[in-house]
Amino acid sequence: MEFALPPPPVPAVPVIGGYAFPVRRIFCVGRNYAAHAREMGHDPDREPPFFFTKPADAILLPGHPMPYPPGTRDLHHEIELVVAIGVAGADIPVATAQAHVFGYAVGLDMTRRDLQNEAKKLGRPWDMAKGFDGSAPVAPIHRASETGPLERGAIWLDVNGGRRQAGDLEELIWSVPEVIATLSGLVGLEPGDLIFTGTPEGVASVIRGDRLHGHIDGLTDLDVTLV
Repeated sequence: MEFALPPPPVPAVPVIGGYAFPVRRIFCVGRNYAAHAREMGHDPDREPPFFFTKPADAILLPGHPMPYPPGTRDLHHEIELVVAIGVAGADIPVATAQAHVFGYAVGLDMTRRDLQNEAKKLGRPWDMAKGFDGSAPVAPIHRASETGPLERGAIWLDVNGGRRQAGDLEELIWSVPEVIATLSGLVGLEPGDLIFTGTPEGVASVIRGDRLHGHIDGLTDLDVTLV
């Protein structure tokens, strides 16, 4: 088929050791740490996980500054473990979900919180609160064959050198295999899909000039400067 316009470039994230991971879709899990659920005013009981999406080209590559997005006065950070899918599957059992993981990275789910709160109040979608340009900064991906399954380990975010968020991967309400199993029962997962797995408590506003430094044990740190 001949295209009417030149096709856009494929968004991709660098992989430690070479190559790049082509991004097909970005899925995000909401309220997957109990303390964060509480700070957002929700009951942290183990209800079924829910998901929202970001466009693939919301990826912000390592080393690139993040322009402060328009339409908001309350931009929030959310540090997250990102899971990269390498093997397709649908209705994936929890017991075999790990086999579908290509690798892991540190990511930020940046959120226009004022737009999200207004959307919640009016019963509208979150798209413009979550899926804006540059809203998904991601550090280089580490292959799961080298890290093994990430089930525990510190996850934290500093802003201008001060600790804002801190937790441990073992505090996830829904584990990575459980998230994959649930999501794959709703959509078929394909190589190139990314899953942001949720954030610990401590989300807060950032402004132009702030320097964000995110960490998960065993992975490459993520540095983002707002401009």
